[in-house]
Amino acid sequence: MKIATWNINSVRLRAPLLQRFMKEHQPDVVALQETKVENSLFPGAPFHRLGYVHQAIHGQKGYNGVAIFSKIPIRKTETLDFCREGHCRHLAVTLQNGVELHDFYVPAGGDIPDPDANPKFSHKLDFLGRMASIFAKRKDGARKPVVLVGDLNIAPLEHDVWSHKQLLDVVSHTPVETKLLGEVKAAFDWTDVTREFVPHDQKSYSWWSYRAADWAASDRGRRLDHIWVSPALKGALKNQQIVRKMRGWQKASDHVPVVAEIDV
Repeated sequence: MKIATWNINSVRLRAPLLQRFMKEHQPDVVALQETKVENSLFPGAPFHRLGYVHQAIHGQKGYNGVAIFSKIPIRKTETLDFCREGHCRHLAVTLQNGVELHDFYVPAGGDIPDPDANPKFSHKLDFLGRMASIFAKRKDGARKPVVLVGDLNIAPLEHDVWSHKQLLDVVSHTPVETKLLGEVKAAFDWTDVTREFVPHDQKSYSWWSYRAADWAASDRGRRLDHIWVSPALKGALKNQQIVRKMRGWQKASDHVPVVAEIDV
């Protein structure tokens, strides 16, 4: 099974890019974040025609929003209450093949890494704490095939950012965030798929700022987008890819898709 995750930064604006990606890479399942559209206006028909007839959406007007397109039938859909602000930031499906897939859009956290001075950062830390708590209560990771994907808005490792030293006090790479994400990861003994294939001493990014005059030349990226698998699936990993070239497409998102193949 090939799974892709992508912060699309408006599904209506970038629907043609998503269709192109689907045709080129043929994922079985695509999880989106930041769809920025309420359910009633979601553009599902073009993707239905490409074979993604099974669709789950959880959106709101103008902000946030998550969605899952699948060629594999969806048996169950649910959302869990990770978000104290009531945003649409989580969606889970159970597929016909038994895989349970969680799609997350973790809050970005604003610009000031101080929860007392910045409510957005406080919200982000609270969200991560709830993620850790909910998965820690589960005891089925060794036998249940579970995949967690999404824009987690944290680059946890030294080589997940262009400059570890310069970004230590920048939201997305601060010690308090990376520590909390580590607790989320440990809560269910998740495996970070990208780093199973890309050595920890090699740079790996999935996001490049719109502010850069030439994103490719400056290459000041961060790895904010992740695919994790439960212990039951660790031995089933086949490969992964971060589709860097899509950052250079016309009207691109500032994120690019991350793709993993799992033998289920």
